[in-house]
Amino acid sequence: MPPAVKRSRKIAAPAARPRSKPSAPTGGRETNYANRESSWIAFNRRVLEQAQSATNPLLERIKFLAIVSSNLDEFFEIRVAGLIQQVDSGSGELSIDGLTPQEQLRRLYKAVNLHVEDQYACWHKQLVPALAAEKILFRGGTELTAAEEAWVRDYFSKQVLPVLTPLAIDQSHPFPLIGNKTLNVLVSLDNPETPEIDKMMVILPVPRILPRIIQIEPAVEGPQRFIFLSEIIKLCAGELFPGYHIVAAHAFRVTRNSDLYIDEEEADNLLKKIEDELRNLRRGAAVRLEIEAGVDEELFTSLCSFLDLPQDNAFRLKGPLNLMRLMSLYDLIPRPDLKYPPFTPADVLPARTTTHLFDAIREREILLHHPYDSFSPVVDFVEQAARDPDVFAIKQTLYRTSGDSPIVRALMDASLNGKQVTALVELKARFDEANNIHWARQMEEAGVHVVYGLVGHKTHCKCSLVVRREGEGLRRYVHLGTGNYNPKTARLYTDLSFFTARETITAEIAQLFNTLTGFGRSPEFKQLLVAPFNLHPRIQDLIAAETANAAAGRPARIIAKMNKLVDPTTIDNLYAASQAGVKVDLIVRATCCILPGVKGLSENIRLRNIIGRFLEHARVYYFENGGQPLLYCGSADWMPRNFFRRVETLFPIEDPELRKRLIEDMLPAELRDNEDARELQPDGTYLPPARAAGEPAFSAQRYFMAAASQRAALAAATV
Repeated sequence: MPPAVKRSRKIAAPAARPRSKPSAPTGGRETNYANRESSWIAFNRRVLEQAQSATNPLLERIKFLAIVSSNLDEFFEIRVAGLIQQVDSGSGELSIDGLTPQEQLRRLYKAVNLHVEDQYACWHKQLVPALAAEKILFRGGTELTAAEEAWVRDYFSKQVLPVLTPLAIDQSHPFPLIGNKTLNVLVSLDNPETPEIDKMMVILPVPRILPRIIQIEPAVEGPQRFIFLSEIIKLCAGELFPGYHIVAAHAFRVTRNSDLYIDEEEADNLLKKIEDELRNLRRGAAVRLEIEAGVDEELFTSLCSFLDLPQDNAFRLKGPLNLMRLMSLYDLIPRPDLKYPPFTPADVLPARTTTHLFDAIREREILLHHPYDSFSPVVDFVEQAARDPDVFAIKQTLYRTSGDSPIVRALMDASLNGKQVTALVELKARFDEANNIHWARQMEEAGVHVVYGLVGHKTHCKCSLVVRREGEGLRRYVHLGTGNYNPKTARLYTDLSFFTARETITAEIAQLFNTLTGFGRSPEFKQLLVAPFNLHPRIQDLIAAETANAAAGRPARIIAKMNKLVDPTTIDNLYAASQAGVKVDLIVRATCCILPGVKGLSENIRLRNIIGRFLEHARVYYFENGGQPLLYCGSADWMPRNFFRRVETLFPIEDPELRKRLIEDMLPAELRDNEDARELQPDGTYLPPARAAGEPAFSAQRYFMAAASQRAALAAATV
């Protein structure tokens, strides 16, 4: 049996500042803020644009379409589910832009309906014909040739039929529990012997283990032909009901509220409580029904009634359900010409030419830009520490990691090698809870001290601390990042990694770990900006300083790159900075509640997002500071949850060469991008940046890829 699970530590963290109310209208506007949900939908439309764009390779476009579908799933599981809960509870809380939950739901369902229509139009009118032109064909159940149908029926008989269990719905058979986001087929039956009884309902739950896209006759040469599993089941469903007439069959899926409900104060064993909640997730209230168009109205009404779901929350889709399943096509179709050209991250870390990674960090601080620079040094940092006899202790945060994490294995090896190893595992990392529970148990069995951070706060900071004996004393080495310790997503996400042995930083990281694993009422941080302690007030002070500098005629500029911008206090202060003359450039990938370029409010604020081959994930914050710029990187977006309900860390970049790389190269390149970037307009829409006459197209991501290849070639030449 594993050791007893340690509870989260509770400390007296500063109380969250009260949420500011929407400002009074300015210049005739009803609100100074964009609606959060509408902003998210606008972001997902930007992802859909990548699927619609013929400039992207065909299979990459299909991946983008799959991501759109996955994003929508999470949006309903969390954001829409939260609004429905507010309505059900009678909550009168207004959104940042002054809307009631009911008003938000009405608006977002209208917007999502249009979004879904465009999503399926992209599939049917653009991608399916483009695939056919490449001799990659999708068949419907009624479009099969005789040979194809024979193959499909044989496949059904051997691979599908044995694992299907029909569930009748009548007085003696209650409506079954429909799992979250599972594929199901609603079958309507007639009994020829009882004509007075028709439209009997049967549900066929489809096990997740079955592949959703099947290649027809894969051994036959010629065009590749594919069919969705739901089409096979609808075609062959009669085999399950001998003697009955199949009236109709329609695939459907249900999305449920997937937020965890955990009172950490009452949870004696947090790990056990989360395990129980994960089992209950499939019983969460239904928030969305997706069903194929053409379903009989009576059956549709009955289905909604059984699910206790208003019909307005249902989407009748003209096409295959769950386009996320298209992601598997990427591996099923061996066509490199339909994919992005291969890219190998540059391995340019000086440590590769030395005997030890710690030697390189001690010599100079190191900054890596992933995925352009390899993530291997981050893994090496922990693996070398695990093997190094001079390393006494390793402390590590884990928010999300890969299923076969080399970092977790290294932590376990280090513990087995007699080192003191502490892992702060965030069990409540949304949709990664089960994976983290698995690693927590594995590490505890290996002797790792596993703790779960602060009560009421997710541990979201990305920190790794190594304590090593050198000479007569001990030296600390630290890795800090903007992204998770996940080698797989590090190939897809743009993030920054920072290695340092600077005492002013490493001492404060040590203090942070002590606060998280022990007790600390009011830890003080001078170098680091740490939530929930000094991050929010310090960011407001930095913005206010730029405002004061602009008013006094001193240099003033803010450049902020993040994933989301929602905090109303921060937005208000950015508006004040703009009105004082501060030039504010924001690079925000997804949800954003600020309104840029509004006369009298935000004329000096420009906001853009970049959506391309890689997911923009790094956070970088630049403040001109009167001509002596301050530069921070880290894990925190500018949202209330990051400021007040998470443990976050922003760290300063002070090395002149590293600062130059960010200030003179990375940030300007992203502000120059006129190909993958779009600029947010005051009305909430995104438009391509204006180009001067003769200005060439420029993609920051392609620029970084080319620069990384050049660095790698230079490094190889100097070995």
